[in-house]
Amino acid sequence: MPKSWSDNAPTPKVLTEHAHLKDSFLYKLKVKLLGKPINRHDLNEQRLPKRNAFGILSSDCISSSAYGGEQILVALIPAFGLAAFTIFTPLVGLILIILLVITFSYRDVINTYTKSGGAYVVARENFGKVISQIAAVELIFGYIITVAIQTAAGVAAIVSAIPELSDNKVLLTLGIITVLTYINLRGVKEAGIIFVLPSYLFIFSMFIVFVFGIWRNLNSDLMPYPTDTPGLIALGEPQGLLSLAAILLVLKAFANGSASLTGLEAISDSVALFKEPEHNNARKTLMIMSAVLATLITGIAWLAYQVVAIPYESGTPTVISLVAQAALGDSVFGQSFYYFVQASTTFILFAGANTCFNAFPNMVNIVAADGFLPKQLTKRGHRLAFSNGIIFISGSAGLLVIASGASITALAAIYALAVFIGFTLTGLGMAKKTKNQGAKYYLHLTSGLISLLTVIILSSVKFAEGTWLVVIGTPIVAVIMLKFNDRYAQESKALLLSSKDSRATSITRHDVTVLVDRIDIATVGAVRYARSLNPRNLNAVHFVIDDLRAARLAKAWAENPAFDDISLQLIDCPDRRLANSVVDYATIVTASNNVELTLLLPRRAYSKFLGRLLHDQTAETIAGPISQLPKVVATIIPFDVQKIISGRILSIHNESKTNTAKNEQPIRAQSAFTKTDTVVKKSEPISHYAENMTPISSITWRMRAHVQGKVNSIKAAPSDSSPLVEVEIWDESGGVTLQFLGRREISGLEVGSEMRAEGMVGENNGQLVILNPSYEIVI
Repeated sequence: MPKSWSDNAPTPKVLTEHAHLKDSFLYKLKVKLLGKPINRHDLNEQRLPKRNAFGILSSDCISSSAYGGEQILVALIPAFGLAAFTIFTPLVGLILIILLVITFSYRDVINTYTKSGGAYVVARENFGKVISQIAAVELIFGYIITVAIQTAAGVAAIVSAIPELSDNKVLLTLGIITVLTYINLRGVKEAGIIFVLPSYLFIFSMFIVFVFGIWRNLNSDLMPYPTDTPGLIALGEPQGLLSLAAILLVLKAFANGSASLTGLEAISDSVALFKEPEHNNARKTLMIMSAVLATLITGIAWLAYQVVAIPYESGTPTVISLVAQAALGDSVFGQSFYYFVQASTTFILFAGANTCFNAFPNMVNIVAADGFLPKQLTKRGHRLAFSNGIIFISGSAGLLVIASGASITALAAIYALAVFIGFTLTGLGMAKKTKNQGAKYYLHLTSGLISLLTVIILSSVKFAEGTWLVVIGTPIVAVIMLKFNDRYAQESKALLLSSKDSRATSITRHDVTVLVDRIDIATVGAVRYARSLNPRNLNAVHFVIDDLRAARLAKAWAENPAFDDISLQLIDCPDRRLANSVVDYATIVTASNNVELTLLLPRRAYSKFLGRLLHDQTAETIAGPISQLPKVVATIIPFDVQKIISGRILSIHNESKTNTAKNEQPIRAQSAFTKTDTVVKKSEPISHYAENMTPISSITWRMRAHVQGKVNSIKAAPSDSSPLVEVEIWDESGGVTLQFLGRREISGLEVGSEMRAEGMVGENNGQLVILNPSYEIVI
């Protein structure tokens, strides 16, 4: 009995596991450091539930309460002395009102832009690409500065508890940025889980501090700090508030305090990280975050007022450290819990910096997808995170830390200005979008105008102290981004397929020419490949630079039986400009409208260093100009000489697994197999029919089989041929092709889907196939 459809043919087999290139040392190191790569089909598993999203995305905003109020006092005390605490309270109240307005504005932003609704998206949709780039630049600046200021503030909290570390503040800050980079390169989910606890621990610890502070105040035991302690900021002389100088100083204090509101945008920029329904979960998280922030700002400001917490010149101990120590007292519990407060403050500040490692890559991914930043920022890395974005923000933040000496005061104004420009564009953009929606319009308009006023204040009163970086840098970077976009547009236009270009049927003659420099196995390989293209004319050409060498080459070519059917054409190259001669040749050959030419260029690859030193890069030199010609394609045929010299061949390993299916329990399906074309969910009941599932390696030719596996490839026949869809599925034991005759597509089927099929096993080109099976898509 024959073994296949034709006598004496080999027995058809199932598909076996693919062979893979041996992993390089760098790849093995990456796996060691970051873990195994995450399958792209598991991207949804990287989404965050609300409790984790609160921890990972709100920490930036909440942690700003640790230094926002302090920055107000830093500006007021040198100007007004102890009277600064009288001005401090209304300024904090004003900041809380702004927080309320901006929060409700962003709540509606998330509700309107349900996938990602930061300042960039709002400005792009309502103001066009130029203004949207200003928003993008401010977000880029804001996120980079956030990493720098939050890590610096976290290190300041450590130094407040351990003053001996003060000399190593910059190095410690850089070390923390490096650790955060590593954690985020391991993936969004892991970063989220690690940074959930700090937010809750900080909220809990500050709640205890507030309770102790209120209790000690009611018992008249909450004592103010002495105002003559060495190292404090110098006290100014009290003065009236009606002079222009005094007004400017109050505005400067407000500008400093506005840093308390930074981080509000992170949730709207990261809606895509939430589990479905994304926008509902993001909106709830935003409201909780703002309520917690308001409580913390109020509590810390009240305690600072009660204990007269004057900041130190060096920045440590911090004001939050002073109020915690005063509220908790000198008891054993109080002293012990003080260190717990400092630890939780440190970790939430680091978690706040970590927020940017998630929000920033998602934001620049959107901008890069629009063509205003390099496309590399849209690519997901080893662990499905936007690795290039993570590396970019960490490197930029590190440079900023070094430049500022890890000073919170130096960074706070720049930080606030970048963020409030984003608030302004978001508020005014949403006002434009909702101009006919009554209350929403006035909400967004108020948010935009308040933010615009803050931007003007920050730009003017803090210009010399660092905001010049944003004022001057924004237009420069925006112009660069617009140039990127113009370049991408030009490239797309150059590659745009016209109706004339798409008329493939107008080419009636396909010629192939092999460029010959010498006769060796690389040339033989190129000729063999040329024959496989089935050209109408196959030619070999040598451009003559050396007459004697050309003569020897022609003689050797004629004597070699491998080239009996191909004549070698010698073409003069008098000026030795080989690329020009090749272009001339290709232009002449394709002069007729119905001729297409493929040029094959054998390239011999040598060692990386000596190869470049001892050999020229002729193939690349020729391929560049050739690519500019219509109807001409240059194909480089690589041949690795270094492998032969070293005695090594291309190293591959086969990852096929031993078939243990006979010792395993049958794969159990999870829904009734009742229709030919069905889509079922994994949660549906198990059917008795599914118990007959067969491992793919055990299916038999000319017998019915019931299999289940993951879809590896989908192939549809060309539109001008008979309808056919071929689907390749794999389980742990092997793979098989499913052939669906008479179909152009299978609705709902995607690469990576889980598919269950049942039908008769046939054969095609020595491989087992299942013909026109009944099937289910398991989702």
